[in-house]
Amino acid sequence: MAAEPEPVAVTAPRPRRGPVRGWVRDHPADVVDLFVYVVVLNLAIEYVPAVISEGFTLSLLTALLLKIALEVVRFFKGRILARFRAATTRGPKVAAGLALWVVAAGSKFVVLELVALIFGDAVSLGGFIPVTLLVVVLLLSRSAVRLLLIGPTDADV
Repeated sequence: MAAEPEPVAVTAPRPRRGPVRGWVRDHPADVVDLFVYVVVLNLAIEYVPAVISEGFTLSLLTALLLKIALEVVRFFKGRILARFRAATTRGPKVAAGLALWVVAAGSKFVVLELVALIFGDAVSLGGFIPVTLLVVVLLLSRSAVRLLLIGPTDADV
């Protein structure tokens, strides 16, 4: 008599994750960054007269815009820094240094214009100085919370 085949375990298919839910599960640090940005932005709205938002929803969307913009800036700054470090002569080092300055300073103007374009008069981040201070506080707060929750990593150094 032939041996009977072993029964095959049947498992229920996993429910499909939506694209947003899947991204959130794959990028928890970015979600925490967004929460930090919302808190810092709303504190700025409360205590800095030049920073204005007509409501919490707009401040949440502004924080999301800031998160995206700052990630793009960090990407370009990383590439420029890599070129700066790879340069062996003065000319390419100076060019990379100037490009870094343009990206660092120019990104503030880009953020101001994006906010004005997308939100109009409903959101204002002030001018160059307030948005620069806001970005510095956002990045410091982001690093502090990541250090608190995750500990030191190569990305923070």
